[in-house]
Amino acid sequence: MELVEVQTGKTMFLLGNEAITRGALEAAVDVATTYPGTPSSEIADTFSAIAKYHKRQGKKPPFYFEYSTNEKVALEIAAAASFCGLRALTCMKHVGLNVASDAFMAYLYAGSKGGHIIVSADDPYCHSSQNEQDNRYFALFGNAPMLEPTTPQEAKEMTRVGFDISEELQLPVLLRTTTRLNHARGPVMVKKPRKPRGKGYFKKDPSVLVLHPATARERHLVLLQKLEEAENISDKSSFNEIIKCGKPSSMGIVTSGVSYNYVREVADDLKLDVSILKLGMTHPLPRKICETFINSCKEIIVVEELEPILENQFKTIAYDIGADVKIYGKSTGHFSRLYEYNPDIVTEIISKIFKIKNPLSKPRKVKIQLPSRPPILCPGCSHRATYYAAKKASPKGTIYPSDIGCYGLGKAPPLEMADLLICMGSNAGTAVGFAISTDQKIISFMGDSTFFHAGIPPIIDAVHHNHDCTITILDNRTTAMTGHQPHPGSEYDGMGRSAKLIKVEDVVKGLGVEHIEIVDPNNIKETTSAFKRALDFRGPAVVVSKAPCILLELQRKRVSGKKKSVYFIDQENCNQCKTCIDKFGCPAFYYAENGTIYIDEMQCNGCGNCVQICPFDAIKQKGERK
Repeated sequence: MELVEVQTGKTMFLLGNEAITRGALEAAVDVATTYPGTPSSEIADTFSAIAKYHKRQGKKPPFYFEYSTNEKVALEIAAAASFCGLRALTCMKHVGLNVASDAFMAYLYAGSKGGHIIVSADDPYCHSSQNEQDNRYFALFGNAPMLEPTTPQEAKEMTRVGFDISEELQLPVLLRTTTRLNHARGPVMVKKPRKPRGKGYFKKDPSVLVLHPATARERHLVLLQKLEEAENISDKSSFNEIIKCGKPSSMGIVTSGVSYNYVREVADDLKLDVSILKLGMTHPLPRKICETFINSCKEIIVVEELEPILENQFKTIAYDIGADVKIYGKSTGHFSRLYEYNPDIVTEIISKIFKIKNPLSKPRKVKIQLPSRPPILCPGCSHRATYYAAKKASPKGTIYPSDIGCYGLGKAPPLEMADLLICMGSNAGTAVGFAISTDQKIISFMGDSTFFHAGIPPIIDAVHHNHDCTITILDNRTTAMTGHQPHPGSEYDGMGRSAKLIKVEDVVKGLGVEHIEIVDPNNIKETTSAFKRALDFRGPAVVVSKAPCILLELQRKRVSGKKKSVYFIDQENCNQCKTCIDKFGCPAFYYAENGTIYIDEMQCNGCGNCVQICPFDAIKQKGERK
């Protein structure tokens, strides 16, 4: 595997996420943990691939890696490794830090021993998330040192150096990235990995690590003292630098992360005379550098995505030192707190502030209107069959709370089987709330990975209080949406080893649920009947819909050389009722120019569910193809 075998000093073309993994390898990480979530997933997936590569070579991996049950568990496992003097990395998407925050906030009081990097991959524009929160606030909130890389090269270096900073301060370090950095590719020069420590030793120290109130009060003081040390490190850090563009000028730009790339591009394209303060260690800010920069400028533009965190801090510093400087940013209405930035946006705004002509403002001769292409459930996805059956079984007015995962795509027409989605595991919690608040029937939906992550506690609540709701667990035996990572219901773990498979239905039974239906969603008639029985039951009922992800099923068939069936529409029997499109919604169906419905053989994955839902027996099996 090239990422492991590459020679020192060579340059690789890596994703930002891959670069973070490489940086951890160079820093001799011992333990890596995660709960998968875009845009962070490839960090962990690369660890998993490396571990499996070593396993195939008959070698022991240089680190321990796991896909944990959820982000809180992942952080706690890595924190324990750090307490033993080992180096650890925990990665998650931004909302994952919400789940881990209970441990995160107290962990900073206790402090780490071995270096610990916590990656928070933020998602401006909500590419694959339910919000676009700015996790820089977590650094301020918890008093955590924070690094923000600009390029894959810097992501690798900040990860590597971050372990040293963590051990010097005895604090975990937050590495905050964004989607654009995580999924960008760039040249990365690799260095020689250090030798991992392997096994550590836990030295007991209850006066520090047992956070009773008396201990916590003392440790809060220690944390604030460490933050003062961190500010000294930030002032000396090479990740913070002032870059001069053009001639000497009293105009300055402050920026960090991927925004620096846009600022630098604009400064070069517009040939600006400006000084740029590029911040890489953004918490705590390098106070001395910031004061020097402010005093050298009459006007400062702050370019940062999402919240005005740098802007507010620079205003405070300017006030404290009595600087007469104009600061442009979000508060002046120039920049938005919404979505991602790009070179066009930054060019337009900086052009206005500098009062120069925007070279990108010329109207384009050709305007291409691209069609919208929202994500959809795959052809043959068993979730579609589950939704179709549940909808058939439901009386009018049934409420459908949903959750985070592929099945959230059931919101779209024609299924329209998602009425509420808040966060991981919220489907069952809100189902309980609806059971209290209304007489409407309720069928909620969550995936198997979500069930293990955050779905168990609300089911316990439903059982204990005997709430009348139906909770569906879509068990496709993988964490599908983020890349088919394993979970406790899988036969293998992230290192490719055999693992204890925990059956969803066994857990549900252990929670005290009395009415449990286990169905194959590809048998739509029986699945519909199971939902009807569950809805008729007074109290909490659980439907476990078990069928493998169609993509994994197709992969298994390709590997084994098996063929799959393909279906076609017998036009003589077709009555153009449009059930296949207007009610079932499989994307393999399409209209011809004359309005006739056909099946696209290239998209058809051969599930055969359309045969079951066609009221006129017009869909037939055509034959087999590889």
